[in-house]
Amino acid sequence: MYPLRRNRRLRTNDSIRHLVRETILSPKDFLVPLFVTEGKGIKEEIASMPDYYRLSLDLLETEIKELWNMGLHAVLLFVKVPEELKDNKGTEALNDNGLMQRAIKTIKNVCPDMLVMTDVAMDPYSSFGHDGIVENGLILNDETSEFLAEMSVSHALAGADFVAPSDMMDGRILSIREALEDEGLINTGIMSYSAKYASAFYGPFRDALDSAPVDVKNVPKDKKTYQMDYANRFEALKETEMDVDEGADIVMVKPGLCYLDIVREIRNEVDVPVAVYQVSGEYAMVKAAAEKGWLDHDAVVMEQLTAMKRAGANIIATYFAKDAIRLLD
Repeated sequence: MYPLRRNRRLRTNDSIRHLVRETILSPKDFLVPLFVTEGKGIKEEIASMPDYYRLSLDLLETEIKELWNMGLHAVLLFVKVPEELKDNKGTEALNDNGLMQRAIKTIKNVCPDMLVMTDVAMDPYSSFGHDGIVENGLILNDETSEFLAEMSVSHALAGADFVAPSDMMDGRILSIREALEDEGLINTGIMSYSAKYASAFYGPFRDALDSAPVDVKNVPKDKKTYQMDYANRFEALKETEMDVDEGADIVMVKPGLCYLDIVREIRNEVDVPVAVYQVSGEYAMVKAAAEKGWLDHDAVVMEQLTAMKRAGANIIATYFAKDAIRLLD
């Protein structure tokens, strides 16, 4: 009891604070999202994501070498698909020589030990900007799941270490796991976006890939029939437990900061690694406020990332990964 116990003794200076710190960030915590585009010599800054870029494959090689040398050894790939290659069935996603497949091979050629995870979803390939096949105003579940399984096999055959289905179709983890097993791809992992909420924080990401739902007749205007209601908590546990039962090796909560209660709930319930995605809107807000001089960019970045790990995340997908390495050093 006070005054025999004075808690402030352990906060006296940096040395003691660092010695007793409970949550420690390291480069091994971070998964780096990368946006890939067609062309050569292209490094396009994303207008709504300052200091973040779409890269052509030749510059992807350079980026991968830099990340590896910084101690960042895992990436999550997304591709910006040319408009003329999009359709309602995501046909281009199964092209063995498609942009995603070439990006995987590019990374493995330049850095074989880099862990490559790939986005498995239809929206970059969809003419409607949805994560599933659209028919009569509905997003078809089972037909989409079968397609996502084919896409996963294509990524795995190209060299992906993990596939990361981000669609939220019911049963797609089982479909993907069975398809991988049938092809003998038993060592390909699945990182499931198990608790992905229908969030307003995704806007800059959709700008980056030009993948927002289109506003046309008989097409849903949002993704709320498959992504989760942000008011729900127990639903996240149910979704995650089902994904683990169906064969997910890693589960993810998305977005990050507003959902740290969900991260902790899931960490307490499952026996697989838990990832969290600090999404584009969270990134853009920090950048914009820092540009205005309203907050300390570096301090906020480290506080948010530490909070995500403190909540229970084993893996943090973040656009701030390179910033964090600089600050940790």
